[in-house]
Formats: sequence, C-alpha cells, structure tokens
Amino acid sequence: MPKVSTTTDYAARDASIAINSYTTVLRRPRVPHDVFATYWRDVHGPLCSRIPGLAWYVQNHLDREQDAHLWPVIDGIAPFADYELDGGVEIGFASKADQDVFNAASHILFADEQNMFAATVAYALPDGSRTLVDRFADPIPNGDDGFDRIHVHIGAAGSDAETFATFMTEFAETLAADAAVLKLRLHLPERYDNAEPAPPAPNVDHEVPAERSLIAVLELAFESPLTRRAFFESDTFTATHAAQQAHIAYVSAFAVSGVYTYVRDKQLTTAGLRGSRQAQLIERLGANNQLADDVRGLMHTGTVD
Repeated sequence: MPKVSTTTDYAARDASIAINSYTTVLRRPRVPHDVFATYWRDVHGPLCSRIPGLAWYVQNHLDREQDAHLWPVIDGIAPFADYELDGGVEIGFASKADQDVFNAASHILFADEQNMFAATVAYALPDGSRTLVDRFADPIPNGDDGFDRIHVHIGAAGSDAETFATFMTEFAETLAADAAVLKLRLHLPERYDNAEPAPPAPNVDHEVPAERSLIAVLELAFESPLTRRAFFESDTFTATHAAQQAHIAYVSAFAVSGVYTYVRDKQLTTAGLRGSRQAQLIERLGANNQLADDVRGLMHTGTVD
C-alpha cells in the first residue's frame, strides 16, 4: 500500500493546474471491458500524454460491480437515471496558452475515442479544480492502491450555479475536515451546453440530459469501505443532510478500480511514456535502467543522445 500521512497534507501540489476538465467516459457496449481498459490505459493513454501543452492527465477507471452502498440514500435526492460510467478523466493545463497548444493538436487524440468510447462528456473547469485534502504521498499513482476510492456525481436542485457552487464548496470543506477522509478533490465545472458538445470526438455521443448539465464531482478516498460507511453514519455527515436536501436533486456514486497518472507538472510519467502496465512491470522488477535518461530519451524521440 502507498504511504499515507496523518500529519502531512499534499493538497497544495495540485494548485499548479490552473485550467482543468473532467470528462466522463462510457465504453462501447460491444467492446469487452478488459479490452476497453487495456486499450484505454496502454494505447489511448500514451497517445494523449504526448499531445503538446498538457500539464496533467489522469485516468480514473470505475468499477460497475461494486456494492450499492457507495453513498447514503437521503430522502428527496434521487440517483441520476440511466447513468453508467466506466471512467472519469482529468486533463489539465498550467496556462491558457498551453491549453491552446493542446487544442490545436487534439484532433489526433479525439479521432481515437470512437475505438472504445460510446459517450464522452468533457465538463470545463476554466478556474481549475480544488484538492482540499490529500494524505497520499505518491503524486503519480498507477493502479489500484487498495484504498477505498469513489467519485460522487452531484446534480443541482436549482438552476443558480453560484448558489450551488457555494453550497458544494462549504459541503466539501466540512467533509475534508474529518480525519476519516484521506483525500477530497472538488470539481465545480461550468454548466454543460449540448449546443457546444465537448470533446469534439467524431462518432461519439456528447449529449447530456438537463439534470446533468449543472453538476459537481467529489473525489473521495477512505482507508476502507468500513471506514466510509462509519463516516456516513457520523455526526459530521448526518448534520449535512438538510443542506443536501435543499441543494441537491441527484446523486450517483461510482467506485474507483484504479488511478493512472500519465502527465504531472508537464512531465511524462513512466506510464505516459511507456503505457500503464509496462510501467507497473518496470516497477515490479526494479528495472532502474528503464528509467535512465538515455532510455527515456530513446523511447520518447527514437534517437540516442
């Protein structure tokens, strides 16, 4: 298991991602899940990683088979209808200029989506996302670390984006202050507009129903499902029920089966350079030569300095 600190909070290291996006992904129904996951991690992932301008690229793979107790049922708040997902992706930039560079070359990436995705929806976060707490020392996770991780997609009860954002910020701050929460990252994207579908990937659906146009996403991590369930029964969480009922209309939670980091601080990780499974093999065998500058340069450029 990775190192978890009870005294050090690593949340500040994410502040360099000034502009972000959170993209929901749904695999094509006739692509087997293992083929989908392998292609996404080891073919699509390194392709995306090499698009210029990127500062941050993380795939969160979601597990459809986990138990139904990921988030408590609260009167008046319903799950999103017909909402299944296979992943959530963060693509981030250090500046608008970098984002423009990426966008100019991104057709190479988006042309690949039709091979595995039935639907993708890119929610824009022009002011970035916010990590409120992060007790994990590893800045570039690549796999299932054994901790209990969930993504919670939350639909606003009203149409006022500012009011919803204020509530979600206060709600997230309350949760993050509890010691049971090892990580909390909050995404408050702009309202999604079906008239401007994103990302611009051909032959992939990018449309959302009205109830998913104004949403927030919470990334949460706990030591175990038992810790998570105990937290939901705690006074800290139950005291938020009334405010949730006032501001939230829909909630769907998704279990995370693995977190894969391909670009961090504008630098390719080993997963970004070689593929996620290849990076795991290099780590497992302690193949330090594969991390040397000359090997990385050869794999990146095709030449030896």
